[in-house]
Amino acid sequence: MRDVPFLGEDEMSRYIYADNAATTKLDIDAFEAMKPYLLDDFGNASQPYFFSKRPKMAIRKARKTIAECIGAEPEEIYFTSGGSESDNWAIKRFALSSTDIRHIITSNIEHHAVLHSVESERKYSNADIFYLNADEKGMVSPEELKKVLTRPRDAIATCESTLVSVMLANNEIGTIQPIAELSKVAREYGARFHTDAVQAVGHIPIDVKDLGVSMLSASAHKFNGPKGIGFLYSDGEIPNLIDGGAQEKGARAGTENVAAIVGMAVALEKNCLEMKANTKKILRLEKLLINRLNASGLDYIRNGTNQLPGNLSLSFADVEGEMLLHRMDLKKICISTGSACDSVNTQVSHVIKAIGLPEKYEKGTKEEIKAETKSEIYGIVHKWRQEYEKYGR
Repeated sequence: MRDVPFLGEDEMSRYIYADNAATTKLDIDAFEAMKPYLLDDFGNASQPYFFSKRPKMAIRKARKTIAECIGAEPEEIYFTSGGSESDNWAIKRFALSSTDIRHIITSNIEHHAVLHSVESERKYSNADIFYLNADEKGMVSPEELKKVLTRPRDAIATCESTLVSVMLANNEIGTIQPIAELSKVAREYGARFHTDAVQAVGHIPIDVKDLGVSMLSASAHKFNGPKGIGFLYSDGEIPNLIDGGAQEKGARAGTENVAAIVGMAVALEKNCLEMKANTKKILRLEKLLINRLNASGLDYIRNGTNQLPGNLSLSFADVEGEMLLHRMDLKKICISTGSACDSVNTQVSHVIKAIGLPEKYEKGTKEEIKAETKSEIYGIVHKWRQEYEKYGR
């Protein structure tokens, strides 16, 4: 396979990157904060000598910063390699730690990190799995959760080994779930509640106490932090994920990635401090994009409701999304047709299927169209219309 050359700054400036649901650009302040722990203060934070003092203090400070950003306590934050690991830890280790019959309740529009973890538990631990059906807007109903929790056939309502896992905001259509209401229902029946907040952390205000969740997953690269680092919030003791050293209170062994942890904390704090201004700008551009699309005469619908700022899932009539993606790529516009974690699969995504999109729209779905300027918005719509008229219908 041939090496792909690096794109220079001039070449990069010709691209419109509108796939921020997949990953975000590393914040420059986060990058600068990381550098000392890669080049100078590179000591192992678990060692007792003075050279490791600064890395150790940096981890402690980062843990405190992250906790403050989500309304948690520092000791409730566990560092991981990202959102997928956090989801796996929350679901699989919870199930393995229980000696009773296990029950896991989740929705049919979760990220595959949750869905595959749940299926794994069904296979290896005979866990009882139940899927909540999202409505046509991708919303999960607290009333439906209550019905499941009060099913008489297996006394699930009184079982303390019940775990409910519903994502805070959907990574494809952006729908923000009523997590506080859902978790309240779960607590009424003794169930623990986990939320995959990977898409939401750093983009909307989050307080774990207000949400009422037992566990929450997050990933730094979704909020302008480095890749390969994330965290799991847990309001109680959590079973070991990796045995070995004493890192993360002995729950996840392995030498700490100090630079990435520091970068994550800086990026999250900055996003939280600038959230109001960023949201205002994004919503203004989002409105502009929708207005331009409406004026263009293209036949499309917007998926979801109560969406994350800037998360636009648009389905165009009678066009193959995969083909349109590659055509737009040739025009140097980066968009996606579904979850980046499932990009090898060219089928209609499970989320689009779950919300029951009309057949003529489901294959022409575009996820997360977020541009930075007015000129980028105009460029996207103009080139989109050109390609749609050539290859649509």
